[in-house]
Amino acid sequence: MCGIVGAVAVNDITTILTDGLSRLEYRGYDSCGIAVYANGELHRTRTTERVSELVELINEAKITGLTGIAHTRWATHGAPTTNNAHPHFSRHEDQTYPNIALVHNGIIENHDELKSMLIEKGFEFESQTDTEVIVHLINYLYVDDLLCAVQQATGYLKGAYALAVMSRAEPHRIIGARHGSPLVLGLPADPNHISGHYLASDALALTGITDQIIYLEDGDIVDIQTNKYWVFDSTGSQIQRTIHTVHSQSVNTDLGPYRHFMQKEIFEQPRAVADTLHDIDSIEPELFGLLARKRFMEIDSILILACGTSYYSGLTAKYWLESIAKIRVEVEIASEYRYRESVPNPNTLIITLSQSGETADTLAALKHAQTLGMHKTMTICNVSTSAMVRECELAYITRAGVEIGVASTKAFTTQLTALYLLTLVLAKLKNLLSQEDEAEALKNLKHLPVAMQDVLNLEPQIKKWAEKFAQKEHALFLGRGMHYPIALEGALKLKEISYIHAEAYPAGELKHGPLALVTNQIPVVVVAPTDQLLEKLKSNMSEVKARGGELFVFSDNAGKIEQSSGMHVIRLPGVYGDLSPILHTLPLQLLAYHVACVRGTDVDKPRNLAKSVTVE
Repeated sequence: MCGIVGAVAVNDITTILTDGLSRLEYRGYDSCGIAVYANGELHRTRTTERVSELVELINEAKITGLTGIAHTRWATHGAPTTNNAHPHFSRHEDQTYPNIALVHNGIIENHDELKSMLIEKGFEFESQTDTEVIVHLINYLYVDDLLCAVQQATGYLKGAYALAVMSRAEPHRIIGARHGSPLVLGLPADPNHISGHYLASDALALTGITDQIIYLEDGDIVDIQTNKYWVFDSTGSQIQRTIHTVHSQSVNTDLGPYRHFMQKEIFEQPRAVADTLHDIDSIEPELFGLLARKRFMEIDSILILACGTSYYSGLTAKYWLESIAKIRVEVEIASEYRYRESVPNPNTLIITLSQSGETADTLAALKHAQTLGMHKTMTICNVSTSAMVRECELAYITRAGVEIGVASTKAFTTQLTALYLLTLVLAKLKNLLSQEDEAEALKNLKHLPVAMQDVLNLEPQIKKWAEKFAQKEHALFLGRGMHYPIALEGALKLKEISYIHAEAYPAGELKHGPLALVTNQIPVVVVAPTDQLLEKLKSNMSEVKARGGELFVFSDNAGKIEQSSGMHVIRLPGVYGDLSPILHTLPLQLLAYHVACVRGTDVDKPRNLAKSVTVE
């Protein structure tokens, strides 16, 4: 969600900090800022505009320094204003100048309690953020050692945090700390030429600066100085963490022929799926890790933990896994699972789904499952170096590439691809997949990118529908069976980027309440592939049409659903069987995108949303 960059170096670090923020812009933010030490003082610049505006302000003020921290903020506590933007400063009533500067990702749950205590100690608050309590707390505890003050302060904090802290009294030093929010340490790329050390919330921010990365663990506190660093664990003991060579993906900001990154990423999906399959020629457990065969033979059920779009991919996979691999599957919203009493089963495979691998709710749910004794864990994730991959025994890395558009597209379809592959692996291990079935499944998977491109070619027809949708404020989406989660995903996409209120229902539930909403002012989108539920679905569509509803149906070339008054039909050029959910996702993405374009919303950065949700 928010972005952190920090640096202690032998040369001016302002460009390093702002370039790092620029690489994290795609995640979404509503303010940004920088603080550096120079000429004996802490200097700060903040704005509610883009990072490019921050750079202009830095240049105008001629801010330079060898030590500094920077931040992009997505508002949680307090509106997106300059006063609420990071970095935050602390100056006690008996101090002439600010003494501590701090940036923070996460949420401090006991900030009200801490704020009351700090006001009594003589600190004045200038923002509505929970973050400001941390900087004042560290200043309150500070004597003559910033590391000691941060170590003491973290003992007071309840919640999640990644911190980068600097002091006016110790100008060539930054202290970092993490608990529940990601933070990485960047080392000099050339160990024989140490020119500085770096902190960031994501290794991507340090692309071009260094590829030598330490992923800090929960409870770690790091002390970085120009020529050296120390890492301390949650007990305060100095430790060595593994150094990784990370080839971070660069964010390609070239739109080419596309209007927005979301449109570009929709059309990148055939390549992303092909890359995710990476030329597999057999269905083997080892695709998911060296321990996969052993673990898959030990399990009797699966629990999928995810949020948002990833949750819908899990719901889709439940249909595949239970019908093809004959294994019981539960799918839980991660933020709900960790707060309810459940019945653990040590023979359950826990699967987490996440684009970033840093989704706070999903990571917390994973750890909760582990505390219940469920240690057979796997993640399907798009970032091989993420916390989720490090936390799980098994992993399948999708190859969607970096998504810039906040509304997920290619991450979703590559997750579905990986989950279908998992279904085939488990079915084969249980002798439910014959050689002929395996060969046919592989053939269909290899053809999937081509079929996806054929569906994307329907864009001109979908654009015409968008003109009708753009005038509406409400919409219903219907699906049955494994296409119900696809309807949910279609409704979510429309909500996220066009701001049209949209809801999805299993079509059979229509008469149990939602039918009351149907009028000629509420378009009803139907996902209607040719399958065993199509005739039932046709009956549900008749219920809508009989009440004056206007239907927009995504069928296929075998569906025999005819266009008529109040019934608009777009036929996908094929019948896709088990892979139909992946193919039917694409037109729903295009519909949401083009409706948003007609309405003139900020497609890539929809209001109130951020790309990587690293707070609870």
